[in-house]
Amino acid sequence: MGIKGERGDFEWVYNDQPHTSRRKEILAKYPEIKSLMGPDPQLKWVVTGMVLTQLLACYLVHDLSWKWVLFWAYGFGGCINHSLTLAIHDISHNVAFGNKQARWNRWFAMFANLPIGLPYSASFKKYHIDHHRYLGGDGLDVDVPTDLEGWFFCTPFRKVVWLFLQPFFYALRPLVVNPKPVSRLEALNALVQFIADILIYYLWGLKPVLYLISGSILCMGLHPISGHFIAEHYMFLKGHETYSYYGPLNLITFNVGYHMEHHDFPSIPGSRLPLVKKMAAEYYDSLPQHTSWVRVLWDFVFDDSIGPYARIKREYKLVKQE
Repeated sequence: MGIKGERGDFEWVYNDQPHTSRRKEILAKYPEIKSLMGPDPQLKWVVTGMVLTQLLACYLVHDLSWKWVLFWAYGFGGCINHSLTLAIHDISHNVAFGNKQARWNRWFAMFANLPIGLPYSASFKKYHIDHHRYLGGDGLDVDVPTDLEGWFFCTPFRKVVWLFLQPFFYALRPLVVNPKPVSRLEALNALVQFIADILIYYLWGLKPVLYLISGSILCMGLHPISGHFIAEHYMFLKGHETYSYYGPLNLITFNVGYHMEHHDFPSIPGSRLPLVKKMAAEYYDSLPQHTSWVRVLWDFVFDDSIGPYARIKREYKLVKQE
């Protein structure tokens, strides 16, 4: 693995990420995997159905009491919104309309963003490229917690607080770790989102707007689906920085659990990642994997050896891309 030492409490390594070499090896052995690359024609219809479902939910909750608004936000709407963030993740790889229609992918991501309540898609795209290209890169991969997070959120209670506040850390960490100028696409994303929020408020009042926003925040925090945030790259076994999960929650998360496969082949839509595992099973079956995102959250909180510091980091001698 090339582990030579630690700085702080992160696991510092001095070699390239494993996905690059494994991708080359798998493609050499199974070139037919290339046929899985390209757009998923079903994705746009699934996402459209989810957006329309949330629009209907906005109408249905506008006369409910506040406690029921929050109940349905956590138990239903937030699940859809979290799933939409993972659809946006897929769309960021141009799998809705293909690489030749990059603008259509960006605009469709803004459409998928509407029920989330807060602008997200354009900023996510900007930083997610770095997460793949510079996995664990110091000052480049904003998916890795800061030293302050690792130092402070180290007890079970503090880790629960950190999980609850996770949406805010994901939103604010890029501004500290790797700030980039606001793009025109981000400004447009914000404008479109706020117009949609104002329109919902005009039609049905404040409760639907808060149903959408609170659901997004709650279900990206302390929620079973959010186990994928921890499961993907936190080092549960020394030296292993990416893990897959093959359980039933993949059905509502666009197969984000197939995370080793996704990092090996980011241009393959989530719907086809199970085929990657099937074709190249010998490369994945023997690697560490998770069986439950709820168990991942439990272990993260109560295992003293796991916390925000449990990440592999590396230095890339490259100029940061703006």
